[in-house]
Amino acid sequence: MSSQIPNKVITFGCRLNIYESQVMQDLMAKEGLGNTILINTCAVTAEAERQALQSIRKAKRENPTAKIIVTGCAAQINPEKFAAMPEVDRVLGNQEKMKETSFLAEIPQKVLVNDIMSIKETATHLVKSFDGKTRAFMEIQNGCNHRCTFCIIPYGRGNSRSVPLGALVDQTRLLVDQGYQEIILTGVDITAYGEDLPGTPTLGKMIRRLLTNVPQLKRLRLSSLDPVEVDEDLFQAFVDFPQLVPHVHISLQAGDDLILKRMKRRHLRQDIINFCDKMRTLRPDMVFGADVIAGFPTETEDQFQNTYDLLKDQKISYLHVFPYSPRPGTPAARMPQVEKATIKNRAAQLRALGKENLHHLFQQLQGQVCEILIERDHTGRTEHFAPVKPDQTLEPGSLAKVEIIGIDGNFLCGKVLST
Repeated sequence: MSSQIPNKVITFGCRLNIYESQVMQDLMAKEGLGNTILINTCAVTAEAERQALQSIRKAKRENPTAKIIVTGCAAQINPEKFAAMPEVDRVLGNQEKMKETSFLAEIPQKVLVNDIMSIKETATHLVKSFDGKTRAFMEIQNGCNHRCTFCIIPYGRGNSRSVPLGALVDQTRLLVDQGYQEIILTGVDITAYGEDLPGTPTLGKMIRRLLTNVPQLKRLRLSSLDPVEVDEDLFQAFVDFPQLVPHVHISLQAGDDLILKRMKRRHLRQDIINFCDKMRTLRPDMVFGADVIAGFPTETEDQFQNTYDLLKDQKISYLHVFPYSPRPGTPAARMPQVEKATIKNRAAQLRALGKENLHHLFQQLQGQVCEILIERDHTGRTEHFAPVKPDQTLEPGSLAKVEIIGIDGNFLCGKVLST
């Protein structure tokens, strides 16, 4: 081994990055790579990229003898920027970061970045554990075939490609055998799952077969869904499988029809209302999260209000608010921009609404009995992803039944009934 100093992984961005960071942690250990800091970047906003650059400089300053490897979407899209940094020893693209050979102690090239659009398959890795996590992440799909006008991610991830069902069943069994009670299905556009596989199985069909093959799994959670791609198979899965938790995160972005068209989204405002109504009919305790962009180019005050009203009316409990930032090379970057102060103000309004909506969910859960998954800080998360402080210290990774008896700031208070 090159050094006994342990490696460190710093992850930015989505749940797919969390999964991939664990794969890379395993690959570094397998190759005996030590005293290495790996920074897995995100490119979804200019701020995410800025944070990555700042993190690289800080990591080298605090660990001058460590090797710095940079990967992820920002590195895939702009490898030259990171390669030019004196702190950086190696730059890996999103395909290369999944290869064992990329983590050899010595390789001749500083930059290993392929044409991501040429990739037709997604690499599968059996992951046994997730450091510091009590729930597991499983990649089912990578890439995206859509070209929303604000989004640079397809150029970092390539086109959509799915993991075959057999590999997913094997991974799920392994994680369940390791004691994981909850798995989160991740990807860039998971509702596109199966379009490239033989027989074109849908996400709903895959989930049905997965849960039928691994009935021991207690909880299955989905990452962000494109509402117009949700078909009857997936709707029915929420009815037939209680393991599929009543918490859905929507790739919403806006609630005004003209802005949605300028974003090149495929849903309209009414589609979101219909989707939420149907999900609540199937699972009355269903709760929603959503990604939303504040201050998209050309957005007027009335158009912003349409988004605000939709989120308020539908009581979207978990809001991921992104102040719009132009990504070079995207069509939206060439549109008339909203003033930065206005963007900041609108983002603040949406975040305040998110707090109101979450408090509304907290009030709804008062007096109910919920099952929580215990985190490493001894708090827990309900099936609805609501955070709970139980009145006992319980084993991280375990499930417990609690009665919700109050609210303490950003947490619910739970009386433990059984473990």
